[in-house]
Amino acid sequence: MKLIVGLGNPGKRYEKTRHNIGFFVVDALQTAHGTTLTPWQISKKFNAQISGGMLGGQKIILAKPMTYMNRSGEAVGLIGQYYKLAPKDIIVVHDEKDLPLGELRVQTGRGDAGHNGVKSIIEHVGKDEITRIRVGIASDNMKKMKHTEKFVLGKFGILERKTVEQSVEHAMQEILALL
Repeated sequence: MKLIVGLGNPGKRYEKTRHNIGFFVVDALQTAHGTTLTPWQISKKFNAQISGGMLGGQKIILAKPMTYMNRSGEAVGLIGQYYKLAPKDIIVVHDEKDLPLGELRVQTGRGDAGHNGVKSIIEHVGKDEITRIRVGIASDNMKKMKHTEKFVLGKFGILERKTVEQSVEHAMQEILALL
């Protein structure tokens, strides 16, 4: 079994922000494979939205923690313990402001690289053996990125949306390849 976690922040206010690109990816995966995956359900036990089923010949759980980004590990830890998952069975999809928009990096066992959501997950699962799919959100305009919090909590511009769609599709393909 694999746990695929999209990182983001819950609520309308954050819905289309750069920080929620992890949510975009798992939402797109669930939509694309909705015939083999259950609809999203709120799990109070895990404090996350959950979907599950078979994908790529493997049983999976999709999760969107409702704990806010910096406390994502709380939900991931609970899910991992309940299903007795090893850290190597966890795939985390998240935004990466140090990668240009449209670029992806897939890495296993590389620490948190300063990402607070990933840091929280590593703290709660006990090891950094998780696989990370880092989805680039950086702007060509360095002035936009001067204030990190404002930048990651900002929405993608109209000219960025096509690249975002391509990134989401590419991330889904990487997930399927990992399964």
